[in-house]
Amino acid sequence: MASPKRVLRVAKEAQPYRTELTPVSFLRRSAYVFPDKTAVVHGPRRYTYRQFEERVNRLASGLRALGLRHLDRVAAVLPNIPAMLDIHYGVPAAGLVIVPINTRLNSDEIGYILEHSGAKVLFVDQEFEPLVKPLDLQGVKVIRVDDTGAPGDPYEDFLAAASPEPCEPWTEDEYETISINYTSGTTGRPKGVMIHHRGAYLNALGEMLETGLTSEANYLWTLPMFHCNGWCFTWGVTAMSATHVCLRRVDSGRIWDLIDQEGITHYCGAPTVQIGIVNDPRAHRLARTVTCAVAGAPPSPTLLGRLKELGFKPVHVYGLTETYGPHTVCAWDPAWDRLPADEMARKAARQGQGYIMFDLARVVDDKMADVPMDGETLGEVVMRGNNIMKGYFEQADASAEAFRGGWFHSGDLAVWHPDGYIELRDRKKDIIISGGENISTIEVEQTVAKHPSVLECAVVAVPDARWGERPKAFVTLKPGRKATEQEIIEFCRQHIAHFKCPAAIEFGDLPKTSTGKVQKFVLRDKEWKGQAKRIN
Repeated sequence: MASPKRVLRVAKEAQPYRTELTPVSFLRRSAYVFPDKTAVVHGPRRYTYRQFEERVNRLASGLRALGLRHLDRVAAVLPNIPAMLDIHYGVPAAGLVIVPINTRLNSDEIGYILEHSGAKVLFVDQEFEPLVKPLDLQGVKVIRVDDTGAPGDPYEDFLAAASPEPCEPWTEDEYETISINYTSGTTGRPKGVMIHHRGAYLNALGEMLETGLTSEANYLWTLPMFHCNGWCFTWGVTAMSATHVCLRRVDSGRIWDLIDQEGITHYCGAPTVQIGIVNDPRAHRLARTVTCAVAGAPPSPTLLGRLKELGFKPVHVYGLTETYGPHTVCAWDPAWDRLPADEMARKAARQGQGYIMFDLARVVDDKMADVPMDGETLGEVVMRGNNIMKGYFEQADASAEAFRGGWFHSGDLAVWHPDGYIELRDRKKDIIISGGENISTIEVEQTVAKHPSVLECAVVAVPDARWGERPKAFVTLKPGRKATEQEIIEFCRQHIAHFKCPAAIEFGDLPKTSTGKVQKFVLRDKEWKGQAKRIN
């Protein structure tokens, strides 16, 4: 066994009262203390922490052998497989920067990210290789990953040819960039969010604390690792010496199989993922509690209630790519257990307040003054703390705009409740102003979602000759269920003010990002086509 001093050493001049924080140290410790414990599960494949560390060492050594220099970028177009976990440790262990790329982007979008980030190496899964083939990748070393775990797989051969010894560390400062995560974006080109070693370390610890993740946990990878580095669970699960259970693609039936077969205790996902799970034919009451973090869009009280009925423990969190993933949590007050089910679910649907590790969020007006804590006055959510990005890569103006007033501006509109919890009401661009009245699309969506035939929905503003704008709902029905446009509109009229109800319903599948967020801009583009302005 290697000495702890060798395993945990850092490049900076040693000081007994300070060690530069980096999530790479989580793997070093777990491999040292629990070398034979299962670290990664992928179908029939099992890797212990000793094997996991060796793979990471080989990856780091192999990258160094390519001649890369400190803070060069290494990109990955990979699903949730062992190689993607390797990259989250091996790349920073080599003193380099991860560039995780959304696997649902098209060739042009991937090409832009590769060029903008200046990536020198690209790891690409064989399934997504056709996306990069049309690109001019001169100067980029491309390594295919067949996801076999066996010789002959180009990625496995790359590891086998490299040294299993740990690299001499290059990281000198915990504020060095560990990853550049490109926003999914709603319009225009994505921005590269720069996160640092310190923030990744602390955010990983925050996820452990808020979800109750322990060393006995089996974490299922339903959330894409490319999305905010899997909300830093890529590092948090390892910090607790827990087990990563990989999943190439989200399939609700397969998720239920793994919950039962692998003893899953934790997973994360947007409401659209959770909706698929609770409505799958294999859904059943759990024999033990499974904690599921819900984020990506405000979940409806109906969804939260259904999760609890099945025995899940939903933890509602909220954040952005710029905050390493979740920043706030709807921390549960035991007194709420005595509330009626509907009221309890409404409490749980709020975004809450900052993690234990982070600063409290504020809701402010245009002059950066706090809005009243009345649960009614709208303002913008602003945040600060150790989990805020360093800025946007090579975009100083956009960074300055995001940080105006010394806080990160989320662009999300919320109210501030008397108990200090925040509750999102909309994105600024998603507020519907109809006849001078503000309508929250989230409120309308949550109402439509209560209809027993509705699987999920999205609401956007559409032009209206009389009112300027009116809400329109795009609805996906549950398999085997039926509902008419008028039936759903009348259902909404029973629950919210008539002026808030959808003027029209369109049935079909919703356009989504790979992280489960509905792409409302696609719906808006269709409805406002030919209009000189997007507001009336």
